[in-house]
Amino acid sequence: MRAQPATSEERRPAAQLVAYGGSRTGSMREGAHPGRIAAYPAQDPHGGSRTSGNATGSRRHADPAARLTCPPPERFARKSPQINTREPIIQEPEQSEAERSGPEESEPEATRREAGGPESSRANRGWWDRNADDYQVEHGTFLGDDRFVWCPEGLDEIEAELLGPMEELKGKDVLEIGAGAAQCSRWLAAQGARPVALDLSHRQLQHALRIGADGVRLVEADATALPFADGSFDLACSAYGALPFVAEPVRVLREVHRVLRPGGRFVFSVTHPVRWAFPDEPGPEGLSVAASYFDRTPYVEQDEEGDAVYVEHHRTVGDRVRDVVAGGFRLVDLVEPEWPAWNTQEWGGWSPLRGNLIPGTAIFVCVRDERSDR
Repeated sequence: MRAQPATSEERRPAAQLVAYGGSRTGSMREGAHPGRIAAYPAQDPHGGSRTSGNATGSRRHADPAARLTCPPPERFARKSPQINTREPIIQEPEQSEAERSGPEESEPEATRREAGGPESSRANRGWWDRNADDYQVEHGTFLGDDRFVWCPEGLDEIEAELLGPMEELKGKDVLEIGAGAAQCSRWLAAQGARPVALDLSHRQLQHALRIGADGVRLVEADATALPFADGSFDLACSAYGALPFVAEPVRVLREVHRVLRPGGRFVFSVTHPVRWAFPDEPGPEGLSVAASYFDRTPYVEQDEEGDAVYVEHHRTVGDRVRDVVAGGFRLVDLVEPEWPAWNTQEWGGWSPLRGNLIPGTAIFVCVRDERSDR
């Protein structure tokens, strides 16, 4: 049974969580600083006055990656993922018997149909709020509390350095989009960066507070309308956040382009587009083509009234490249991680069997050129 998110003010830690907004010009009721989820003012986030993500899957979430072949683990002194010893569920007040025995939710219907921006945003915010607890329980150990993992293949940023050399991260303003519980942002803070973790899901950001938000600013907002001033960040990143779930990915790319400074880099990982043609299964049944790679009709899960409760959008490799260019970026690398020998786990449709035969993740490394003016 899926744990339900906090839905009323009395169930939110009032001392920690404040109101948020989606407008670039809107003001915030309280300052955005470590330990709070807040809206950002339209100014430099570190001056005076992350829809969801860190997901790991395809038609049902995904995560971080590995360059063509993972370097030998010993070269980077790889540490095994640390067991998360914290209680992975945010404790809520006891419910009454009537509340506990409320009407059972019927399983959503999976279908393929059109779903626009507002419907996709509403559905995915609700889905991640409802499923954040289960997600962190199931995948928290793999993600760690403060690792930067690009994908289910298990590539760490400490190995890949897709954002640049580790020693150059110190002092950089970094935006993580679809941050989930802010694991990647926490790692960036440990390198001396100044990260902002943005997510559509309130519940995911509550988990960020549960783990600890020292050195990380938390913002609840939609990636298609980033609440930051132009040129606020040096770098931006997204490990399976936002882009697979939005109907208009170019809007996200243009927003990221706007808030980056000239020369800034945006790196994002998504499910490899070729996976769209295969069933989302880790075993042999996931190795036979079952649908057209060129069918862009969204995958939708809907309730009995036909309202979407989860939406995922498909783009071909060519679509993604054109989106990057339309967003004002220059594509400098496309990383298709190979499955490393050390990774024996299954994660949704990801598995050693499939990972050794077909790509699971695509990582796009993009640069906002000095003279780019979109």
